[in-house]
Amino acid sequence: MKPQSQPDLHAWWMPFTANRAFKQAPRLLARARGMEYFTPDGRRVLDGAAGLWCVNAGHGREEIAAAVTRQLEAMDYAPSFQMGHAPGFELATEVAALLPPGLEHVFFTNSGSEAVDTALKIALAYHRCRGDAARTRLIGRERAYHGVGFGGISVGGMVANRRMWAASMLPGVDHLRHTHDPARNAFARGQPAHGAEFADDLERLLALHDASTIAAVIVEPIAGSTGVLVPPKGYLERLRAICDAHGILLIFDEVITGFGRTGSPFAAQEFGVTPDIVTMAKGLTNGCIPMGAVAVTRSIHDAFMQGPPGAIELFHGYTYSAHPVACAAGLATLDIYRREGLLTRAKALSGMWEDAVQGLRGRPHVIDTRNYGLIAGIELEPIAGKPGARAFEVYLKCFERGLLIRTTGDTIALSPPLIIEPAHIEEIFDTLARAL
Repeated sequence: MKPQSQPDLHAWWMPFTANRAFKQAPRLLARARGMEYFTPDGRRVLDGAAGLWCVNAGHGREEIAAAVTRQLEAMDYAPSFQMGHAPGFELATEVAALLPPGLEHVFFTNSGSEAVDTALKIALAYHRCRGDAARTRLIGRERAYHGVGFGGISVGGMVANRRMWAASMLPGVDHLRHTHDPARNAFARGQPAHGAEFADDLERLLALHDASTIAAVIVEPIAGSTGVLVPPKGYLERLRAICDAHGILLIFDEVITGFGRTGSPFAAQEFGVTPDIVTMAKGLTNGCIPMGAVAVTRSIHDAFMQGPPGAIELFHGYTYSAHPVACAAGLATLDIYRREGLLTRAKALSGMWEDAVQGLRGRPHVIDTRNYGLIAGIELEPIAGKPGARAFEVYLKCFERGLLIRTTGDTIALSPPLIIEPAHIEEIFDTLARAL
């Protein structure tokens, strides 16, 4: 294939990127297929990150492209305010069927960030609909990532994401302590044995604020963007029990863990804990077209279905909610997941994946490894005075050697497409070992 010319780099202000450094030495991708990206000059790059945790069925799926084309030709756009269309209802039905029983209503958004802010608004409005308007507090968790909306950064707990907007975040938000405990759990395989008691930190916040003022607790079942923090055994169960005891809604942010990443359709099934609200995005459309969603229980939905039948129950939504083309992509994606068994495939490969992750123990500067399903976090010893520099150096070396990984701080995060084969696992970790 003829090499592509380099575009003008001036106008695009890139997200979560050191723009000045990038534009001095740009890393460009030109096409993708299966497990691989290709650079403009045709160099192969194995995708060890599923794009950004989202391309679960692999790149270039012709079934999705065909479904999108058909929908564009039939109806390119339809409003979802006071109007509906079949793909929206069909996708909502199929998503609900993948969730634990009881989570049977789906509200569509355009991203994980919008899904989180929508979930928080629904939680607050739910209590008000029930005559419990005093419940206005939201509880997040340290080191959490819940997107970049003002609601998401308020309940989120990653300092760099919060610092610049600290004076403008939502009031009435507090945070549980995180569950990272390397002194007891370093190099754990799967769920760490120690740390269920971290859930009891919620009791401390209840005592501080009064349980009757708290609307919801939001957590990622596995905290992804902060460096893959797997929940200790019993932690999520204890959090669910405390919320139940005090009438508090539990929200699982499954933007990363949804659609097969853990070896079950959602982490809620994998860990046997059913929340009241689930957020999702990324794998919903295989990353092809932006889309997110919020699933809620019947009881939450029905609390809104009061008053005059002609009245709008929830004053919230987006121009592109349930965009018909995104719905077509979602339906085609879920069909691939079903047909190829991708929602549970991570379970079959998790043993080999875990052994490969743990095999990095003893490599230079590796101070911890964490894994679950087809997710891994490899934590590196920071360079003194240069946080994040060591992991980013490994990121660059891997890219030079034909492997795309993710880094967050000094942790390398891996989350390959679920179509990964054993040979790909070997290649990922051989390349990473050489880079280390």
